[in-house]
Amino acid sequence: MCGRGGSSLPAVTGTGENDRMILTFDGHEPTIDDTAWVASNATVVGNVTLRAGVGVFYAAVLRADMDHIEIGEGSNIQDNCALHVDPGHALTVGRNVSVGHNATLHGCTIEDDVLIGMGATVLNGAVIGRGSMVAAGALVTQGIVVPPGSLVAGVPGKVRRELTEEEKAGVLLNAEVYRELTRKHAVTG
Repeated sequence: MCGRGGSSLPAVTGTGENDRMILTFDGHEPTIDDTAWVASNATVVGNVTLRAGVGVFYAAVLRADMDHIEIGEGSNIQDNCALHVDPGHALTVGRNVSVGHNATLHGCTIEDDVLIGMGATVLNGAVIGRGSMVAAGALVTQGIVVPPGSLVAGVPGKVRRELTEEEKAGVLLNAEVYRELTRKHAVTG
């Protein structure tokens, strides 16, 4: 019955500005700050909030059809990322967070100043503490709480050690570089 009259499925509507897929779902329209940028082929659906200076790069999908997604100021969601939620498991990404290419975030909390490595997965109820790094390809399982300033690596992901001051500075630099890239991409389309 999908797409037929009388269906109990929620309505999906969207805007076509620059062919971006910014879609209202079940009465929830994404809230996007004027200084945030969403790539032309990225998809943002439903109860999503993008704060100031957020960059959502090419082919990323943020789908908030069962709970809320919020992306904090100055954070970036890189190419091909998938962000989703479950009922009772909202997704919160803090300020100055970099979510690397092909990462998956699902119903978790990422605190401020964090780097999520390329291809990493963070599952429902997990919390990544402020100033931490999740290594490329790591799998952070449901409900895991990572202390601030930690390096998480492996499958399943485990805290391996505390980050050095140099590594913490690198996490912040990465977010700064992506804020500049966001500004440049916003100008070029």
